[in-house]
Amino acid sequence: MAWKFGILSSFPLLLSYALVLVTASTSFQFKHHNNQDILKVLESVHQACPNVTRIYTLSETSVKGVPLYMIEFSTHPGQHEILKPEFKYIGNMHGNEVLGRELLLKLADQLCQGYRAQDPVIQPLVQKTRIHILPSMNPDGWDLATKRGKNDYLVGRSNANGVDLNRDFPDLDRIMFGNEVFHVKNNNHLMDQVQTLDHPIQPETLAVMRLIMSTPFVLSANLHGGDLVVNYPYDSSRSGADSEYTETPDDDTFRYISTAYSSLHPSMADPSREPCDKLDAMNFGKSGGIVNGAKWYSVRGGMQDFNYLSSNDFEITLELGCRKYTNEQDLEKEWNDNKDALINFIWQTHLGVKGLVRDSITGRAIANAAIRVRNITLINQTHAENYEIDHDITSVFDGDYFRLLTPGEYLVTAVHVGYKSQTRRVKVANQPRTEATRLDFWLEPTNEVQLNQIGEFFEEPAELDELGANEPEPPRQTRQFSELSVDELQPEVENLNMNNVNTDSDTPSRDWIFKWVYGHLGNV
Repeated sequence: MAWKFGILSSFPLLLSYALVLVTASTSFQFKHHNNQDILKVLESVHQACPNVTRIYTLSETSVKGVPLYMIEFSTHPGQHEILKPEFKYIGNMHGNEVLGRELLLKLADQLCQGYRAQDPVIQPLVQKTRIHILPSMNPDGWDLATKRGKNDYLVGRSNANGVDLNRDFPDLDRIMFGNEVFHVKNNNHLMDQVQTLDHPIQPETLAVMRLIMSTPFVLSANLHGGDLVVNYPYDSSRSGADSEYTETPDDDTFRYISTAYSSLHPSMADPSREPCDKLDAMNFGKSGGIVNGAKWYSVRGGMQDFNYLSSNDFEITLELGCRKYTNEQDLEKEWNDNKDALINFIWQTHLGVKGLVRDSITGRAIANAAIRVRNITLINQTHAENYEIDHDITSVFDGDYFRLLTPGEYLVTAVHVGYKSQTRRVKVANQPRTEATRLDFWLEPTNEVQLNQIGEFFEEPAELDELGANEPEPPRQTRQFSELSVDELQPEVENLNMNNVNTDSDTPSRDWIFKWVYGHLGNV
């Protein structure tokens, strides 16, 4: 009887919990949510999961004043946590490509449900990752496409000013390719070489640029429509050709993470499926459902390459279906086709290695340390890879870094001016749904200025006088730029000249970049 009583007495609680889950799972409607609906859906998710979500808006509104709403999932919303990588999804960049917008709204709902239900895939993902979701980057374009009949291939693609937002970002590819030609050893965070732009930046673009420059994203994806394939960098061809395979130094990693999405979609990587464009010579199903962007067709000023070349973020583009404006009755099927891939792709944020860069004496965090990688993976019993991956990432606010890598063996080096560099050897396995391999660096100071700072930390100024603590700071090292000026790479435009900005630091310094992105561009 006691056993029966225990079961019966707990039944109301079980029923109550089941009702909560049912309510959460049935509250979301598969429909085309308008611009007002976006906030309502996000607020519903936040109310259901208040401790692990935060709704915020980007710095700019759309041209017509529509806020760009984002939702964040994290165990500590609103702050970067040491050694917790950050991820983002952005949808509806082209207003008439609507499926990504609806999938991201449902994904937010699903992440909340899964976290509350202690789902073995979703709960640890939210616990170990800071996830940001922007359902619509172009609400004005969506509104126009919806009002104009939903079926036009171009109406609503651009923003309210008629600008294609995926051609509107600073063209960092040209700077990168120029650096390669003239052997300028600068392969990352290229905003410090931008002196001019050839056009005023749109508010939606500026808002996302500020997001990218202020948040240490590790991985991201941009959701589009019109074909069924994962597109990876570079998007712009080196030679200027309309179609040319243009690999990044991280080509292996981009192919790896792209396949992590396409392989979990039921038809994206199916070699027997019909291509969206039957006249197109490329059959993406036969290539595993992935394609190099510039090989498909070259794009300048795209968001994908901007992420890779301006920050630590590796971004790909998800083309989610042949139709741009998906029929409403197909939305639930599209969710079922994409849900596993969407969640699995977020897990790719945990590939490779991560760790802390610290001062070996004071223990202080070292931000902006360059993390350089050499691949030494064994090919067979007698041969091994031996090449530099010529794209550095940098440590962030608290000295933590995140370096995406494919399985293999690597030499990883941490470098910062004023410190001896340190190299460590590491094997990367990338076990499913596990955190990246931990690899910390403790850098030894090299000069008297550093010793002075150490002395101040320990409050022992008397001893420092003997070490020359009052000597002036040594001159900063400068890059050797080619005679080809950045002005020749980026045409000058009034009010955007930055020739007086100091960009000669050997260590990437972001202070002036933030001033420019937050202030100067905002006045265009």
